[in-house]
Amino acid sequence: MSKVNIIPGELQLDNLRQVMNPKIACVLQQEAKHNVDAATNLVAKIAAQDEPVYSINTGFGLLAHTHIPTEQLAELQKNLILSHATGVGKDLEDDVVRLLIALKINSLMQGCSGIRWQIIEMLNTLLNNNVLPCIPEKGSVGASGDLAPLSHLGCALIGVSNVKLNNEIVSAKQGLQKVGLQPVELQVKEGLALINGTQASTALALSALFKFEKCLSAAMLAGSMSLIAANGRVNVFNANIHRVRRQLGQQQVAKIFRDLLGDYKASTAEGNIVRVQDPYSLRCQPQVMGACVAQMRFAAEILLVEANAVTDNPLVFVDDEQVLSGGNFHAEPVAMAADNLALAIAEVGALAERRVALLMDSNFSGLPSFLVAHSGLNSGFMNAQVTAAALASENKALAHPSSVDSLPTSANQEDHVSMATYAARRLHSMVDNIAYILAVELLADAQAFDLRKNVQLPEKIKACYQFIRQHVSTLDEDRYMADDIEKIYQAIIQGQFQQWIDCNVENFS
Repeated sequence: MSKVNIIPGELQLDNLRQVMNPKIACVLQQEAKHNVDAATNLVAKIAAQDEPVYSINTGFGLLAHTHIPTEQLAELQKNLILSHATGVGKDLEDDVVRLLIALKINSLMQGCSGIRWQIIEMLNTLLNNNVLPCIPEKGSVGASGDLAPLSHLGCALIGVSNVKLNNEIVSAKQGLQKVGLQPVELQVKEGLALINGTQASTALALSALFKFEKCLSAAMLAGSMSLIAANGRVNVFNANIHRVRRQLGQQQVAKIFRDLLGDYKASTAEGNIVRVQDPYSLRCQPQVMGACVAQMRFAAEILLVEANAVTDNPLVFVDDEQVLSGGNFHAEPVAMAADNLALAIAEVGALAERRVALLMDSNFSGLPSFLVAHSGLNSGFMNAQVTAAALASENKALAHPSSVDSLPTSANQEDHVSMATYAARRLHSMVDNIAYILAVELLADAQAFDLRKNVQLPEKIKACYQFIRQHVSTLDEDRYMADDIEKIYQAIIQGQFQQWIDCNVENFS
């Protein structure tokens, strides 16, 4: 089994991609135990005193002024977990839960949370054995931490609720027993350390980012193929044009198109339509997708910082013997990063849908209407383009910023919230939508190549075309198309188009 070393505060994007894989084991840096133990000892020392310190010997939120007797401090932490486990809806996907656990471990290992090393090891045992708490996806406003989803994580540790083990839902107690663990009795501050933090929203956003990378690879290929299918002009990718614009993302995308298109030139053979200028969805791909790359790069930078951050509350600073209450749990950075990523996702899909629409029009493409012989008897790709349009339009609504919304909670103590968890969660629907749009485009491109005949394809484009044809045959006449679209969608989501162009964000640094 491959391993990822968790060095507190030093995870990289590739580490985060890896921990989502159940075949990857996480190894804790043992040197971190010293700082974790020191913080735990300081919390115990403070708890033994009479002076009220938030969350150590007081209630929470608006109840912070309520003093809790020493003999009830353990019960306080258990009650906190149980009362805040109020999530609803379907459970988070397994890979998101794995990432969430890894992020929580990374935060707790930094020695600012006052939690025992035993709890961190327990989380890591669950992760490495793929015993995954059932965490409902809805119920967090992304302020005071992702309280509801992280409480469901905490419930698994105390033997409450359910976990998923080998794709089967079992009780948390059964899941713990399967890996040699017993429910833990939480000590002072440990419940709050578990449920405060932005790990749910950050895991959702990072997971969507990684899916978008795969879609972006497919979009570069689809855009190149559509240009060829439409007999478009390649001079628009000339490096001089993009150099003087000075936008890094635009220059990088233009180079990708030059590499993919190679020596291709628009055909002047009889029957081909040659245009002086192509529509923007073909001509301005570097400008539009380059801007999307810039947003992706920005979002990745913010999310990587958040993945390595300590975001619970209060925080323990051993050197100064201080426990300070602040607001690191407020997930505004994640919400804004997710909103920016939403813009990029929506625009990639909108551009792809317009390219599909161009290919449907025989007056533009010079190909049979709706890319099928005997159109009229056959409708060809007519309604596949409608599906693409529906999904592109849906993404416009989903791209509305979530971070500008706020609804006070906790009797107005938490009077401004980030809505980061929804901001990140909706990205997954958006990515799915563009993957389907791109599946339609790639199928339309392959169909156009078959209809145009004798078109000379650059090496990578030819390989991509052949890959599509290995999965889906030419549309000679109308047939059930949903399965065709689904096959290419699955190939996109699985990252199979990255073999020709890898659009992981690190490649755009």
